[in-house]
Amino acid sequence: MRVGWGAAPFENVEGSIAVMHDDLVARLGPEPGDSWLDVGCGAGAVSMRAARAGADVTGVDLSEVMVETARRRAAEEGLDIAYEVGDAENLQFPDASFDVVSSSVGAIFAPDHAAVARELARVVRPGGRLGLSAWKPDSRVVRGQQLAAKYMPPPPEGAGNPFEWGDEDYARELLGDAFELEFASGDAPLEGESGEQLFDYMLSGVGPMRMLYGRLDDEQRDEFRRATIALYEEDRTGDVIRSPGPYLLVLGRRR
Repeated sequence: MRVGWGAAPFENVEGSIAVMHDDLVARLGPEPGDSWLDVGCGAGAVSMRAARAGADVTGVDLSEVMVETARRRAAEEGLDIAYEVGDAENLQFPDASFDVVSSSVGAIFAPDHAAVARELARVVRPGGRLGLSAWKPDSRVVRGQQLAAKYMPPPPEGAGNPFEWGDEDYARELLGDAFELEFASGDAPLEGESGEQLFDYMLSGVGPMRMLYGRLDDEQRDEFRRATIALYEEDRTGDVIRSPGPYLLVLGRRR
């Protein structure tokens, strides 16, 4: 995962989920002086949104490449954000360190979901806020992952399915003891003129997809490309493809 997510510049495709980031940050309501941790910060989209609102932000990500990208982007914008390499299953911060903890389709990809939930609860102060975004089971991302899985080795035994986080009951089971929870939903559709255009767009910035594509032989690569393009084309209406991206926001107040 560390290598995969650093295999392509994710900022190239960040715009496809900007509406999700905007929604999450708005609902968490950053205020000047908030100590804010962004887990699985990627290229820094959520971290920068919170910092622009005056929060004192720290971002962590498993990928060194992502962290370096986030640092560069923050510096270019003159934002003072502390970025560190870190693991959502074993965060390097003391108990009750943060007023707000966010993770926009980031921490959900860590394989040990119970460990992630414990760590998120541990670092939020009593009364502090938690906000996660996760893809719902019927999103385009889930369909794409199911297709890609045909070309990948099986995940390690015991690894959680990241898309389970998009189910309210599942999130409540993991986080409900530590947080007073509420949920919200939204849609981050992927739009384009053709399936081929969307395939090339996603390949330009989704590291795991690019890494997988590079490891296939010529025949598999052609098959994977054609299958993915066909998947996008299923969402065509007239001259436009609008591939749905329904997501769940998990919002909590630390007990």
